[in-house]
Amino acid sequence: MPFDRDRIARFRETFPRARFRRRDARWFVPGTTAEKRLGAWIDGERMLGDAHADAKGRDAYEFDPLESPYLEVGDDLTVRTPYSRTVIDTLRTLPPARWDPQRKAWRLPFRAYEALRAVWPVIEAAARRNEPDAKRRRAGDEGRRLIEAERRRRRYPVPQGDPPPLGASVSTLFFGIVTVEAIDDGPIIEAGEMPVLGLPDAERPHVWGWWRPPTWRDLATIEPAEAVSDADRRRGWWLPTEAERGEARRRLRRTERATQAKSRSSATAASP
Repeated sequence: MPFDRDRIARFRETFPRARFRRRDARWFVPGTTAEKRLGAWIDGERMLGDAHADAKGRDAYEFDPLESPYLEVGDDLTVRTPYSRTVIDTLRTLPPARWDPQRKAWRLPFRAYEALRAVWPVIEAAARRNEPDAKRRRAGDEGRRLIEAERRRRRYPVPQGDPPPLGASVSTLFFGIVTVEAIDDGPIIEAGEMPVLGLPDAERPHVWGWWRPPTWRDLATIEPAEAVSDADRRRGWWLPTEAERGEARRRLRRTERATQAKSRSSATAASP
């Protein structure tokens, strides 16, 4: 055992017949029940050491408390977070940590406080990433990113057996009114490969439709629909309503103004 005056004093008091063998640097305890008595004494010392370490850990917490919605402090330290493999793997590096299935949380004695504090930034960051709201925001951000990527490609998934007419200007779920230029014959888009998220009728076979922004002429030739049915929206495209055509006109007007302003700015910068 490591040298400790108090521990050696307790050892000699418990085992007065024990002798220290300098040649082997070990203590020898005589008697037929020595092994059993030593085992009980070691267990007691371990508990005493744990109690002392727990007291030091509690003092460390009170001096510099770790405040987090994922940490509960009572008779011990309780860590409760959304499911995260990072949290699990990190807590498993702390030997005193154990999973409590009844409380559905990880529990640690106070003697592990300093070790827990050292890895807490990793635990808390992983827990926040796995909060339901954070996961929904990430999914929404990813969806918007993928939709914008398809906008730049100017393609849109359409039902294989019910595509919009070529040359027609139709409304879509994500891009407003577009003018259809081509429809792929195949291959069918795999469900996991369809980048545009949230398509209501995604179980049907889809192919890519290619489009361009509508011109003033395209918008003028539209015969507005009086209403849009749920079936049309599930299909992913429909004949535009008058309100949608009005919005497309306003968008086209803004685009033209922005283009003209950019051209004037470039001409001014280029003039001597």
